[in-house]
Amino acid sequence: MKRERQQPILEQRVLGFIQQHHLVSGGEKLLVAVSGGPDSVCLLHILVKLQRELEVKLQVVHLNHQLRGAESEADADYVSHLAQQWGIPATIEGRDVTGYQAQHRLSLEEAAREVRYSFLAQVARSIGAERVAVGHTKDDHIETILLHLIRGTGTRGLRGLQPIAVWQSASNSLTIVRPLLTVRHQETEDYCHQHQLMPRLDASNLSLSPLRNRIRQQLLPLLESYNPRVAEALLRTGRIASDDINFLDEQIARLWDEVAQQQEKSIVLDKERFDQLPPALQRYLLRASAEKLLSSAKDIEMRHIEEMMSLATKPAGKRLSLPGGLIFSIEYKQYLLTSDFAALSPFPILGDESQLNIPGETLLPGWRVEATIIDREQMTEKIIKGKPEGASAPSEITIPLGKGKGIKGMGSINNLFTAYLDLDKTGDKLLVRCRQPGDRFQPLGVSQPKKVNEFMIDAKISQAWRQQVPLVCSPEHILWVVGWRIDDRVKVTDNTKQVLRLEFKRC
Repeated sequence: MKRERQQPILEQRVLGFIQQHHLVSGGEKLLVAVSGGPDSVCLLHILVKLQRELEVKLQVVHLNHQLRGAESEADADYVSHLAQQWGIPATIEGRDVTGYQAQHRLSLEEAAREVRYSFLAQVARSIGAERVAVGHTKDDHIETILLHLIRGTGTRGLRGLQPIAVWQSASNSLTIVRPLLTVRHQETEDYCHQHQLMPRLDASNLSLSPLRNRIRQQLLPLLESYNPRVAEALLRTGRIASDDINFLDEQIARLWDEVAQQQEKSIVLDKERFDQLPPALQRYLLRASAEKLLSSAKDIEMRHIEEMMSLATKPAGKRLSLPGGLIFSIEYKQYLLTSDFAALSPFPILGDESQLNIPGETLLPGWRVEATIIDREQMTEKIIKGKPEGASAPSEITIPLGKGKGIKGMGSINNLFTAYLDLDKTGDKLLVRCRQPGDRFQPLGVSQPKKVNEFMIDAKISQAWRQQVPLVCSPEHILWVVGWRIDDRVKVTDNTKQVLRLEFKRC
């Protein structure tokens, strides 16, 4: 009799939790992921009872992971029978999780999770459902907090499971709702027993191989021997962490545009403004940046964030490789987090060396070079002195990267990509190439030749761009590091008769 009085209370608790967190909307289709175990069977039974009140149309979805042979087949048959018995449409399919694991070099748990959620997303899209309900319980929530603590995921990981979450991959996304998050696993077993549902038992849950199983069977009982109320302590920690994260989310949203700029596969952080932030916001901004670039930042652990924080104190040119193919790089005025350095460079990748048509137009990969010969008398006084009209100091200008985008501090695309040279000193047999080991030239205003690499370091040219900066060369020496400085020996002087005007334009 006691259990009979408890069951309606459980259903009302689940209903209240769904309504409190707005887990479903009236009139929508709701997928219910059913493995056949007590948690998911309890969830389905309760939702069937509540579907009229919630005004939702249910559909069962089950994935056979093909990991336990006949037992996996029996699980699928059991779920199919339940769906038929309760008049709920069902989608039941199998996937080769082991093959996926080998192909992507993942742990079995990671492979199963990715395959499962990808399958759920595909089914949801095919039937027009926006959400899938899963049977995660309060016990799963507690285990997840411990799992994240062990793995070092930081404050965000200490939140554990949330009532609503979004799973994303490169090609799919899925909204996950967890109606049983305040229900203990023992309660779902009692519920199934009371209603004679006879759920399936997964023998793999008894294995100590998965870390989560070891936490459930070994670590939690050990912790309870130290503190019988350790579960409550962990749940309290999760609530506090969730409040902290919500506050940090608001702060990051407020300051994002002041500090960060996303450019396709990269995020540029303004170094000066970033360094002024409190460490808590710095860490969270780095984490948020990684999440924006990756479909899932689950592999970015707290140790990776700390490694980035440490690297940010180092000189420009330092780099750090991160999970997901990301690279964190220290530049002169920015911190870069990117999976594609080439995409950040304002310079296209140069091919083989190319001869310039003088006078005339030359097409290079990503560039159109216009060469014009003009008389000395046509030059303005500023150009004679080696400074193109309107040019400013490189540290005050922006190079456009595309529509509305730019990176400060590297020179004017309009002025510094135009050079005026003494034609008699340059000759007309010029070529364009990228830098080579040992390259030297004599920068304008300098009395002695200098290594091109040293010049680029002093000019604070990003290390990622240096190989893409065009060099205009004669048979004798380098005449112009395009975008920065001409060679002092070919500058226009009072004795110059004809001037070679070169202009590089992006195309």
